[in-house]
Amino acid sequence: MSAKRPLKLGMAGGGEGAFIGAIHRHAAAMDGDWQLVAGAFSSDAGRNARSGDALNLDPARVYGDVHALIAGELALPVGERIDALAIVTPNHLHAPMAIAALNAGIHVFCEKPMAMNGDEARAIAAAAKAGGAKFALAFTYSGYPLVEEARARVARGELGKIRLVQVEYLQGWLSLPIDGEGNKQAEWRTDPAKAGLGGCLGDIGTHAFHLAEHIAGIRVDTLSADLTTHVPGRRLDDDVSALLRFEGGARGTLKATQVAAGEENGLKLRVSGELGTLEWAQMEPNTLTLRWLDRPAEVVRAGGPGLGASTQALLRTPSGHPEGYIEAFANLYRGFAARIRGDDERFVPGLTDGLRTMAFIEAMIANAASDDKWTHVSGEYR
Repeated sequence: MSAKRPLKLGMAGGGEGAFIGAIHRHAAAMDGDWQLVAGAFSSDAGRNARSGDALNLDPARVYGDVHALIAGELALPVGERIDALAIVTPNHLHAPMAIAALNAGIHVFCEKPMAMNGDEARAIAAAAKAGGAKFALAFTYSGYPLVEEARARVARGELGKIRLVQVEYLQGWLSLPIDGEGNKQAEWRTDPAKAGLGGCLGDIGTHAFHLAEHIAGIRVDTLSADLTTHVPGRRLDDDVSALLRFEGGARGTLKATQVAAGEENGLKLRVSGELGTLEWAQMEPNTLTLRWLDRPAEVVRAGGPGLGASTQALLRTPSGHPEGYIEAFANLYRGFAARIRGDDERFVPGLTDGLRTMAFIEAMIANAASDDKWTHVSGEYR
C-alpha cells in the first residue's frame, strides 16, 4: 500500500444530528492521511442521503447499511475501495459492524466501549487476529501530547515507585431525566439494549480507567465498586466510584459521574510516586504539573522546552497556541494510518485496551452486585 496517497475512510453512523461523527471526520482530515469517501450514516434513508450530500460524497457510495457498504466497496478495484471503517454508532452496533468489516479485511476505528459485553469484545478480537486487519479504539484522551509526556516520565521512573493513582471524570449533563424527554444522545446511553452493561460506567468510566492505567503504567488487580442511579426511572448507572488496588502495591480511586450538576467534562488525573506527583486535567490539556519531594514544583507546557521526543511527535503548533480535543483525536487517526502503512509503531489504543476496559466494566458490575469487598479484574483480557 502506497504511503503517498490518503487512506480511504468509510463511516458507519455519525450522520445528521450526531455529535461524535463530525469530530471523527474533522480529526481524520487534519493531517491529510485520510479521505472520507463512503458511508452508511443513518438507518433513516432521508437522513442518510442528506448526510452524504452535506459531505459532498458520491451518492453511489452512500449506502443503506453497513453490509451494503462493505459489499459495495469490495466490488471496487483495490486502491479505490475504503481502507478502513470508522464505527461511530451506539454501542450495540459496534460488534456486528466491526466483525463484518474485519472479516472482509477492512481495518476498523471504533468508538468506545468496544462492545456490549466481554463475549462480543472477544469476538471482535478473534476476527481481527484471524484476518490480520487492524483495530483501533477511540480512547481519545491518550492522544493528548501532555498525556504522552506524563506517561513517558512515569515510565522513565522520574516519580519513583508509584504509590497513588487518583482519577475522576465529572459531567453534569444527565442530572435531569432528559433521557425520557426526547434527548437522543441521552436516550441510547441509558438504554441497556443499546448501551450495554453500564451507563456512566461504560460511557466515561472506561475513559477514566484507561487513562489511569495508561499513564501510571501499572494494572489494576482488584477493585471495590459502588454503582448508583440517582435519577428515578433511569435503567443504568449514572454515578460510579471505585477503590483500586494495583499490581505492585499502589492504591487508587476512580470517580465517574454524569449527574454532577454544572460540571462540563472534568477528567483529571493525579499520579504520586515516592519522589513526586504529576497532575493533568483534560479541560486544561496543555499544562502538566509536577510536584517534587526535594525541589520546587514544575509547570510543563505543550510546545515548551523539556518535552520528550514522543511528546513532540504529537504537537502541531508552537508554545502558546493551544491544542485540544480534535487535535488529540487526530493524533489517534494519524497513528492508525501509520500503523496500517507499517511505517510507525506509535501508541494507538486497540484490542488490548478494548478488552481490558471490558474486563473493568464486568468487574465493577460484579463487585457492586455482590457482598465481596474486592473483585479481581480478569487477567484473560491481557
